[in-house]
Amino acid sequence: MKVVVLGLWHLGCVTAACCAKFFDVIGLDLDQHTVDQLKAGIPPVFEPELAELIQEGFASHRLLFACDPAIALAGADLLWVTYDTPVDDDDNPDVNPILEGIERCVSFLPDDALVLISSQVPAGTCAMLEGRYPSKRFVYSPENLRLGKAIDTFLHQDRIVLGARRVDDFARVSDLLSNFSSTFQHVSTGSAEMIKHGINSFLALSITFMNEIARICEHVGADAWEVERGLKSEPRIGPKAYLSPGGPFAGGTLARDVVTLNRLAAQAGEELILISAIKNSNDQHKKWSIQKLREEFGSVAGRRVAILGLTYKPNTDTLRRSLAIELCRSLIEEQATLKTYDPVVATMPADLAHIPITRSLPEAVRGADATVIATEWPQLLKADWQEAVQLMNQPIIVDANGFLRSKLSEFPGVRYRSVGSPRNYET
Repeated sequence: MKVVVLGLWHLGCVTAACCAKFFDVIGLDLDQHTVDQLKAGIPPVFEPELAELIQEGFASHRLLFACDPAIALAGADLLWVTYDTPVDDDDNPDVNPILEGIERCVSFLPDDALVLISSQVPAGTCAMLEGRYPSKRFVYSPENLRLGKAIDTFLHQDRIVLGARRVDDFARVSDLLSNFSSTFQHVSTGSAEMIKHGINSFLALSITFMNEIARICEHVGADAWEVERGLKSEPRIGPKAYLSPGGPFAGGTLARDVVTLNRLAAQAGEELILISAIKNSNDQHKKWSIQKLREEFGSVAGRRVAILGLTYKPNTDTLRRSLAIELCRSLIEEQATLKTYDPVVATMPADLAHIPITRSLPEAVRGADATVIATEWPQLLKADWQEAVQLMNQPIIVDANGFLRSKLSEFPGVRYRSVGSPRNYET
């Protein structure tokens, strides 16, 4: 089977590299620079094991990269659309790059080839494409990309949702994807699109719900971590519920579906009161860390703050919609002085280019009046915190996710703030 993967950023590179373990793959992107870099074995994003898996694909002669749709799609059995759907500053998705990519490719597809879409698109997109290209058959399978764990989660999927109109299309795609899961849910294309909206919106709702509970815990003598255990022990909720006190959701992925559902509802004349509240609650919770700093100092103006971690998640180099970057901007507006630590990031966004980045934790925290744990990098768990605390001007540590709770409880004098704690940890 010959598979062409269209759109080579995070999702597309992971998809192409993983599929090349089992069949012939051509990674197709309309940007020549991206293709040239991939041909040299350099992926456009950092993801653990991705570069090595691309090299395996080269060695097995099952993975190629191309920029010309006519050449790439000759003899293809499947065009797999994997663009990372961009969002604007208000989390509105822009599907135009996806539609334009399909438009550039569809005329070169063999008659019996399928188009499998995994990019996040609004419900109704496949139906629209079927009307636009009546001779082509479209299948939708929601992506399950987890930054920092993308290779493992792609290769070992607990289940795969497939949306299609024809039984034989289900069979063809299920046979292809059986290398990655033995469990399939066959639904219509519209249902598959809505499943993705529903999953992400429910996860977003769960996060905001628990964070609201946690903020109340801080004022009534309850510990949100104990409350979490109690909730998850309730059989109607369960141990896998997405309920952990911590920071707000970020990155745009969850918010994109919340915004999309609200827009679809508005177009249909419906009002989604609950879902409409998710984004407002999450935006309010984004202020938690800086509020704790204000509580400590009254004003952060002139204070030296160390920001530990810059990326949207650990084990990635993605700064897009990163909470750490948003926090940096807010602190600069309030005239704080910043120094940052990140083990991967080398360059700040242009408007923050004056802020120093170091890969040395001691250097980052030296002389700090406060330290914010912004990204859960595993390197922070292994760090020498006894040395780090001694280097701080004031051992005030703001850690929304409670990532270092057990670690920092060992150090005398540390003033530790985490979401949902009824007290400050002073040890």
